[in-house]
Amino acid sequence: MKKRLKKIFQFFVLFILFLIAVFFIADFLFPISVTAKKNTQTVVAQDNTPLWRFADENGIWRYPVTLEEVPDYYLDVLLNYEDRHFYNHFGVNPISLFRAGWQNISNNRIVSGGSTISMQVARLLYPHDRTLTGKLKQIFRTLQLELHYSKKEILNLYINHAPYGGTIEGIGAASWSYFGKPPSKLSRSEAVLLAVLPQAPSRLRPDRYPERAQQARDKVLDRMEEFQVWPKEIIEQTRQDEVWVKPREAPKNAPLLAYRLSRQYPNDEIIHSTIDLSLQRNLEDMVINRKKQLPPNASMAILVVDHTDMNVKAYIGSVDFNDQNRYGQVDMISALRSPGSTLKPFMYAFAIDEGMIHSESLLQDVPRMSTDYRPTNFDDGFYGPVSASEALKKSLNLPAVQLIELYGPKRFTGKLASVGLNLSSIENIPNLSYILGGASLRMDELVSAYSAFARKGNASSLRFIQNEPLTSRPLISEGSAWMIQKMLGNVKQMVYKTGTSYGYRDAWAVGINPRYIVGVWIGRPDGTPVLGQYGSVSALPILLQVNSLLLNKERRLNRPLPVFKQPDSVTVESICWPIGQPLPADDENCHRQKRAFVLNHMVPPTLATLNQLKNSAYRSGWVDIWVNEENKRVASDCEGAKKKTLALWPVSLDNWLLSKERRENLLPPVDPNCPVMGQDIFSPLSVDGLEEKQLIRALPGETQVTIDLNSDGGYGKKTWFLDGNFIVQSEGNEKIALPITKRGNHKLLVIDESGQIVRIKFTFD
Repeated sequence: MKKRLKKIFQFFVLFILFLIAVFFIADFLFPISVTAKKNTQTVVAQDNTPLWRFADENGIWRYPVTLEEVPDYYLDVLLNYEDRHFYNHFGVNPISLFRAGWQNISNNRIVSGGSTISMQVARLLYPHDRTLTGKLKQIFRTLQLELHYSKKEILNLYINHAPYGGTIEGIGAASWSYFGKPPSKLSRSEAVLLAVLPQAPSRLRPDRYPERAQQARDKVLDRMEEFQVWPKEIIEQTRQDEVWVKPREAPKNAPLLAYRLSRQYPNDEIIHSTIDLSLQRNLEDMVINRKKQLPPNASMAILVVDHTDMNVKAYIGSVDFNDQNRYGQVDMISALRSPGSTLKPFMYAFAIDEGMIHSESLLQDVPRMSTDYRPTNFDDGFYGPVSASEALKKSLNLPAVQLIELYGPKRFTGKLASVGLNLSSIENIPNLSYILGGASLRMDELVSAYSAFARKGNASSLRFIQNEPLTSRPLISEGSAWMIQKMLGNVKQMVYKTGTSYGYRDAWAVGINPRYIVGVWIGRPDGTPVLGQYGSVSALPILLQVNSLLLNKERRLNRPLPVFKQPDSVTVESICWPIGQPLPADDENCHRQKRAFVLNHMVPPTLATLNQLKNSAYRSGWVDIWVNEENKRVASDCEGAKKKTLALWPVSLDNWLLSKERRENLLPPVDPNCPVMGQDIFSPLSVDGLEEKQLIRALPGETQVTIDLNSDGGYGKKTWFLDGNFIVQSEGNEKIALPITKRGNHKLLVIDESGQIVRIKFTFD
């Protein structure tokens, strides 16, 4: 008998060893993976509220949390209700299994499952049929879990994969979906409900069946009282709470930012963005309300950045993500668009740092006729002599072209590229048009570069996620950054620059207040024009509205605003036009006195155009002449000649100057007895053959008249326009024939290469 028992015992031991060996072989051949389910992804705001979620292929959303992120009382309920001996068994509780099996056989139906938390995790990761084979597979996977993972890790897997109805898995997603809060903020009543809900998630969904959910919660509370887990007073207090959940909806804020970050961080389950949720929602509501005011198929983009740390606080990539007619799923913050005039502040800052200009330097807003590139201003008018501050504030085109032509388009483009602002065009050859929007860029890169004006000259990269490092690169000096803010002017604590691209395709406004940089774009994503849509009318009101919202927010927070103090490198000087440098106010060469901000005590003289620098006949600024006793101009070697120094305005400005400032009145007449030899510094342009307000009639029986004209004086080629239309170019005193066919009033305009202009109004009757 003893031998038989011994053999049975040996057989039993060998069988157990065999099973163990089979288990380890199977474990090697079929390793368990806790990532058997594809990860879902959630983009959250700075306060960890979900902004947008990306479900798996089955539409399931999980918001992973750790055990430390759920309340202790939730774990109390979960363990005492689901698996009281969780920490004491090896994954399978034989007693529970036998009891469940006996109850199911006795009642001829499933009464209880007998599954431990570990077994439930195995089933959630590797679903199986409700058969004996399926149960054995579940037990195998459970033992694998217990072998390779700690109890804490298994419990963490359960709370993140438990079903909560519909497409929700895990307590994180359930807490946000049903209660709009993180698990750490759950009340006891809510925690009890979420502990029992996975038992029958479809039947107990609190948003559909609140009565059933409350009954299930109370049943769990009875169990807690039976096992004396909580004091009776707490249980009774929890029982009094009514089961209420908010209408369930998926997180749906900042969709285009979410897609951008998902592509950038594809392996992160939770992406912690820097977005201010309340601000994001306010701006999303604002653009939806403005949607009907936009032209058909037009969209809008708004980017808000806190320039103290470069955190992106709001990201509106389109006017409506769900509007296909407006290409709502096209992110206009990262799209290439023409910037219009928004690059001009950089050109002025570079020129200041280079010692080319100060804030009140005399620039020339006059027609260009010396090159093939002949831009006009937005209003098609010209202002003549303007200060750098006035030219920037009014966004005049010709002064900006004057600067980039001397500074160099390639140098300008390369300097911006060094801080991540990349300009591109069809041929990618930098040219003068870049300063007026003749290249494409991205809004996020533009806003990043604008941070140089707020961060003492250093351009910093945008920070979209919370652990992203802050990187900065020097672009301009602290002094020029401060000066540009002063030159742009201030409206409601914001300095800004607007821009409009060619053909009204893009309307821009970029602004800086003491804490934030805001970029606004309006246009059609497909690039078709929107007539009459330009920066100061379309984008600027939105910029100012966003600015008011931001300043109100700062006041509510009672947070002091940063102050950009005037740097020591910036001082104030009294300067005189036309030379642009200091002179006594009573000096005859000080025609107009101004107060200017200067950098590093450098006061550069008035900047000429490239064409004027190439031709000495167009010289301005200090000019030496020789005069005789009669104060007439003579050659330097004439008898009695005395040297005299005059300050002359650029000859191209003559048509916009006061009479006493014009070159013909500043320069003494030439003495014919000892004239200046060679090309004179002043050769006034005139037109022969037509007089101001002349009345012209055709011969009897004729319907048109031809006027023979020729120019006198001036420099270089002459360009002729009739009623704003180009007619012809002439050389020297070459005669031209001007046919007039249309009766009424006409305007003739002639411009030479120095910029001198002759205007004649006449009538053909």
